[in-house]
Formats: sequence, C-alpha cells, structure tokens
Amino acid sequence: MSYSFLGGDSRENFSDQEDLFKVIEGFMGYLPNSHLSMAVNPQLNQSFAALAGTIFSSQKIDQGLMQLIALASSLSSGCKYCQAHTSHGAHQAGVNEEKINDILRYQESAHYDASEKAVLDLAFAAGKTPNQAKQEHFDNLLKYFSNEQIVDIVAVIALFGFLNRWNDTLGSHLEDVPNTFVEEKLKPLGWK
Repeated sequence: MSYSFLGGDSRENFSDQEDLFKVIEGFMGYLPNSHLSMAVNPQLNQSFAALAGTIFSSQKIDQGLMQLIALASSLSSGCKYCQAHTSHGAHQAGVNEEKINDILRYQESAHYDASEKAVLDLAFAAGKTPNQAKQEHFDNLLKYFSNEQIVDIVAVIALFGFLNRWNDTLGSHLEDVPNTFVEEKLKPLGWK
C-alpha cells in the first residue's frame, strides 16, 4: 500500500499495552503493525486479541489448517498484508512451503487431501464479497468435520474478514518477519 492512515505509530507510544504486545509477539514471533493501529483504541486492541486468542487456541482444528483457512480467505479478499502473515503462520505451524505455494491450485494438488479441499472451498467462497458460501460447502464439510469444528472453521474465516478489511483500509505496512519469509521461501517457488 502506498498510504498509511496512522503515519507510523510506534510501540513506544503505547507503553501501557506492552504486556499485550508481548503476548501477541510470543504467539506470532513479531508484533503486527495492525495491533499498533488498533492500540489507538486500547479496548479494541484488547478485545480483538482476546477473540483471536480464543479462535486460535481451539484444539478442534489443527493450527496449520487454521492458517491455511486464513490464507485462503485473505487470498480471496485480496489482502496482501494478511496473505504474508498467514503464509508465514502456516509455515510456523508446520506446513511446508510447497503446500503453501500450491494453495491456489489446491483442487488439483496432491498436497491437499479431500477434507482440506472441502475447507478451502468454503474459505475461498466465504472470503469473497459478496459472500459465495452455499449449502453444498457445509454438506461437504460434514463428511469430515463435526459441527463444533465447522464453527471453528467459520470463526477463522470471519476473523480474517475483519483483518482483511482493517489492514487494506488502513494500508498496514508489512513487517520484516513475514516479508522475509515470502521473499526467501515463497517467491523462489513462484509465489506472486
């Protein structure tokens, strides 16, 4: 993005939220700039972090799959900032670079099994505007997942619906950690 609403607020400006920043940094490996922009409203930042923590602490869905769901939603919406974050997050959760790189070809890819393809069908459909989720998506998901797991899948998609809009609207600048991952690991494989 060539603009930024907040003009580069820094972590030091929000020292009252340092404890929260350390928790986020511990989970992600860096502090996302999106949390610095949310820090302008401390209650929003705290509430969002609590929601994200609840969703990503689920034991019903594998962390790697959660990150692939988030990546598919972000690809569908077009948010490059979140695409970099979620591809790095998938890798951190144990998903190999080839599988991440193959996500746009997931239907034909040997890297994805039938259950993952069902999840990604929904994530790509629901990430679009207007939403293109259909009953068939849920009928297919029910072959592989419980109702509780499907709720968690949709929670990831919905969370990234917020993040995709937040970061694209505010023009969040990409941090070094996810940028380096994309540049060094995915671009050599043909990532665009």
